Amino acid sequence: MKIHEYQGKQILGSYDIPIQDGVVVENKENIGSAIDEVATKFKCSEFIVKAQIHAGGRGKGGGVKYCSDKATAVDAANKILGMNLITPQTGESGQKVRKIYITKAFDIAHEYYVAITLDRSKSQDVIMVSTEGGMDIEKVAEETPDKIIKVWVDPLAGLQNDQVKALSDGLGFDGDLFDQASDVFQKLYKCYIEKDTSLLEINPLVKTKDDNIVALDSKFNFDGNAMFRHPDINEMEDPFETDETELEAGKFNLNYIKLDGNVGCMVNGAGLAMATMDIIKLSGGDPANFLDVGGAASVDTVKNGFKIILKDPNVKAILINIFGGIVRCDRVAKGVVQAVKELNLDIPVVVRLEGTNAIEAKDILKNSEVKIIPATTMQDAADKVVTAALN
Repeated sequence: MKIHEYQGKQILGSYDIPIQDGVVVENKENIGSAIDEVATKFKCSEFIVKAQIHAGGRGKGGGVKYCSDKATAVDAANKILGMNLITPQTGESGQKVRKIYITKAFDIAHEYYVAITLDRSKSQDVIMVSTEGGMDIEKVAEETPDKIIKVWVDPLAGLQNDQVKALSDGLGFDGDLFDQASDVFQKLYKCYIEKDTSLLEINPLVKTKDDNIVALDSKFNFDGNAMFRHPDINEMEDPFETDETELEAGKFNLNYIKLDGNVGCMVNGAGLAMATMDIIKLSGGDPANFLDVGGAASVDTVKNGFKIILKDPNVKAILINIFGGIVRCDRVAKGVVQAVKELNLDIPVVVRLEGTNAIEAKDILKNSEVKIIPATTMQDAADKVVTAALN
């Protein structure tokens, strides 16, 4: 789950991390009063207008503007609010800007990069900092990786003082700036842990000309499986920034992620789903989605899964790959037959069922008089569905 910059800054602020605060605007008629509020509240006459979408590269796309006075800010806000913002992360279709964030402009002496995420290869959290913060951090990582300093943190031990020192030293801080940065790193890691964050990024973290450390941006990705512990964060989800089909799948308790291929996948269990997508790729195909129907798949679950998959017009064939452990294969087979009949499917459906009541399931499919392509092994299923998608 992702949230907007202004929401992320609210969270950072709750940990007493210095932020570039501001006012959120959703309606153009409120732009003028919002700018006045920022000017009064933060005692400033220069402003930054920022598009609020879940994508990086907003500045390069024209979604972030420095404004030297109120008139310039009003003009920029009117142009950005409602625009279709195209960035490398939105793709060519772009994303409509439904909210803007008007903030105080700071005099910046230097920009830095800070991020915390999980390094699965080491089973530890990794904190990354760089003196090369700003819009082109990806280029820095690719061309000059030595400029990115990494510290690995054992989550059981927590962030240690010597690690904090290594981060602050790595950014060249001393004196009061060293103390400010060290305090920020400690609080950021606490926030990262307590909020079940999978990625916490500030780009840029800046040193102002009056020698203060301030977070000018924020990016949060959260572990969706932990959101039951954070109803306040759950409420921050923006339906306009989440794929409509993924939202609908969530209502049916289906784990669905849209991909770019043409082979629809319906599988029970995340591990089997990943393996299914891998073998489709190895067989020359492209998965159109990740769809885990869970361990208690029923007739309704299968029907709803079909409906979700078929919302993607790129799907040319569907592979159902079920291993019956808790779930019974005959129950899944009944769901497949019923769904194919009710939905009048006109695209090929390849079905592989193994495990509990698999023999009964195969008989149900065989005697159903619906057009289904049976498969035995995973390789057989992948080959058949890839061939079907191409024809």
